[in-house]
Formats: sequence, structure tokens, C-alpha cells
Amino acid sequence: MAELTRFRCNGADREVEAGDRLLIDVLREELRLTGTKLGCGTGDCGACTVLLDGRPVNSCLVFAAECDGGEVRTAEGVSEGGAGRVLAEELAAAGAVQCGICTPGMLVMAAALVASRTGGAPDRAEIETALAGNLCRCTGYLPIMRAVTAAARRVGEGTP
Repeated sequence: MAELTRFRCNGADREVEAGDRLLIDVLREELRLTGTKLGCGTGDCGACTVLLDGRPVNSCLVFAAECDGGEVRTAEGVSEGGAGRVLAEELAAAGAVQCGICTPGMLVMAAALVASRTGGAPDRAEIETALAGNLCRCTGYLPIMRAVTAAARRVGEGTP
């Protein structure tokens, strides 16, 4: 029997036989958390971004065994409440969700940015820097930028 890897995922304790499997494969195939998308498989597009112990990582580059004792938050977990829920609403309202491949990674990265802010909404340069590792072929980025700005403003004002 293979050694088990234990971690929290979206607030639930999980136990998997990780072996040499990538985190994205465990999330999608075993835990059925299909919000995390496999885009490039090389860490270049950001579609597979999740939070590992609060830090954004490309789940296509992380072995599931590396998560042992850690905490993983996927797009599903991020969008359950707080800044993530507000971001999901604003992304939809701004028309920033088209094909849907980049959306989960954008959501996770933007939520990490908004959550890290202690005062005021991030400016355009901060948003561009935070989202630089997330590629989108559909929206041209402007709707995404508007959505992140609006969500950050709402979160900063405490508007649900």
C-alpha cells in the first residue's frame, strides 16, 4: 500500500495516495474538483492556479505529496465566500467569463491579491502584476481588470 498524503482542501480533511501524481490530477480526478483547469501543463498559463498554504501555485507543477500537512484552496473553495465570491460575481457581471479556461486561475489569483490588501483597492499596475501569470485568449483582459477593480472596491467598502 502506498503512503497516504493528508491535507485540507477547501476546508475538508483529505487523504489520498499521491505517489508521483501532480496536484491537478488529484484535484480533478480523485477529488472531482474540476474547477481547476489544465491549460498548458507547463506552468505558463495559470489556468490551474490554486492556493497552497495561502500562496498561489500552478497545480500542474506541484506534486500532490508536497501538500502533505498543508492547505489547498481551489476556485471552488475561493468562490464560496468573501472576496472570492464577490470576484466571481464581478467577473460574471463584467463579461469577463467567456470560454472559462482561464477563469478559475484568474479568480484564485485575484482573490489572493484582494485578500492581501490592507487598505484601498489595488491600482491597475498591481492588478496587472498579480495576473501576469494568467493568460486569456478571449476577453482582452479589460473586463477582467474592471471586475477585479470593482470587486476590490466592494470588499474594501465591506459591501457584500
